[in-house]
Amino acid sequence: MQNPLVIAYHLIWTAYGWWLPNDPRGSGSDVIRTNILAELGELHEGRKKVQPTGKTVREFYEKAADMLKHPLLTFDDVCRGIIMPDHVHLVIRKHKHLAEDMVDNLKNLSRQRLIDAGMRALTHPTWTAGHGWSVFLDHPDDVRRTNRYVEKNPLKDDLAAQSWPFVKPYDNWPLHPGHSPNSPYARRLRALGRYP
Repeated sequence: MQNPLVIAYHLIWTAYGWWLPNDPRGSGSDVIRTNILAELGELHEGRKKVQPTGKTVREFYEKAADMLKHPLLTFDDVCRGIIMPDHVHLVIRKHKHLAEDMVDNLKNLSRQRLIDAGMRALTHPTWTAGHGWSVFLDHPDDVRRTNRYVEKNPLKDDLAAQSWPFVKPYDNWPLHPGHSPNSPYARRLRALGRYP
């Protein structure tokens, strides 16, 4: 049986120095590229089912800060008007570009905006290398659930909820009012028993 078509992406990436390959929470990395960082502990490929305490994570990054080539990057109040303190979450409707290309484009543009605003040195990396994480969403319920997570994410760091004029409220696409119940997407959902 075919899976439903991807309708949106949850894109996540981190500021320079955060979520290292041997992060005690686990990571998406499959190698530790810098020997000096190997001293922090073993590679933890994949997100751990049992998460460490906040204290453990803070202690890990206190040690890591002294080992990184550049200062560990966090974003102050002005920068947080643009992004979270150390990472970014976006939910984007399916696009002609691959999720990885969208992350690269957004990382490059946001880095340039921070440099142009005098908030970052040209020589300091702004983002961790790679494409971050891309979660493929294939049902409107998944998009709504992920949107709620992203909207509440700043609250975990005692920050105000973020809202942006360029963010369009989710309209239940591709099952929006007037959609064709015989579209390829609707037929696949029906075959999986997930069509409303």
